[in-house]
Amino acid sequence: MTDGELMARAIALAWRGWGRVAPNPLVGAVLARDGQIIGEGWHEDFGGRHAEIAALARTDGARGSTCAVTLEPCAHTGKTPPCAGALIDAGVARVLIAVEDPHRAAHGGVERLREAGIDVSVGVGAEAATAMNAGYLWSHVRPSRPFVALKLATSIDGLIADAAGDSHWVSETEARDFVHWLRAGFDGIGVGRGTAETDDPALTVRGALEPRVSPTRVLFAGAGDLRRDLRLFEQTGDTPTIVVAAPHLADRLRRELAYRAVRVLAADTLAEALRRLREAGLRTLLVEGGGRLAGALLEDHLVDRLYWIQAPIWLGQGVGAFGERGSVALAHADAWAVVERRPLGRDTLLVVDRAPCLPAS
Repeated sequence: MTDGELMARAIALAWRGWGRVAPNPLVGAVLARDGQIIGEGWHEDFGGRHAEIAALARTDGARGSTCAVTLEPCAHTGKTPPCAGALIDAGVARVLIAVEDPHRAAHGGVERLREAGIDVSVGVGAEAATAMNAGYLWSHVRPSRPFVALKLATSIDGLIADAAGDSHWVSETEARDFVHWLRAGFDGIGVGRGTAETDDPALTVRGALEPRVSPTRVLFAGAGDLRRDLRLFEQTGDTPTIVVAAPHLADRLRRELAYRAVRVLAADTLAEALRRLREAGLRTLLVEGGGRLAGALLEDHLVDRLYWIQAPIWLGQGVGAFGERGSVALAHADAWAVVERRPLGRDTLLVVDRAPCLPAS
């Protein structure tokens, strides 16, 4: 196997930790000798052993081997001993690292490995590994607000509902299963007031993957009043709810929703709302509509990733996916990087990141 193939395998393994390891990153590791895999592992659960340690445990001996790992091996003792030290002690001869770790405490594995005489290469598979851990990396590079992903399911003519406002269901079963898997890996799931009152979503994870921590439900209420019978206000296990409202409404909402354990944050703008959500502990946020909220976030350059599910149906007229937006000349249009394209049954998934995905700090 080539270096690229080893890293591709490590990235595939890392994805198995989705929804289970946050706030830690997704990490996969592969050990190989003479181009053949001799051990592999991934970070399975928060607080559990790291990918490199899991890979070492699954081999009879790693001396003289190559280790491909999706993120720089840690150099500090946290919940587990440092992985850089474990690789050194195991006699690994070469280490391929996709991305360096911006975490101040964990950083330093590259230097430690090189000081021990190990051949270290950084950057193999960096694009895919960066996209995979975009939320984690963002939380350390740009900690002032969450990493914001927008998920939209539309017809092929870009509508999220028909002319009567019906959006059940634009996409089909495979796409809906994907969305529940996707939700499991985010700290919060958000919707606007219009979507909350029209669709009355529960915003819970109901798929095969059970998240380690249930995502917080977030309602962007703006300056409008709210129905009190929304499913978002129902106490569902350990799933919390946050309402972000205009300051002149926040105090009243706090009093009226206190008995339902709903947290209310005050914000005048979307940018301020995101700052308040980050202060509340949300590092990543998946916004699921509606069109007005999606358009406003895009207009304010507050969307970092777009998950666009397109159904092979044509509605002609209906509710637009991106709300009202100002025009942009082609020469000045935002540049986005394609992360993934694939079918979801009859539907199609397109994932794009704002370029550059991770701006310099």
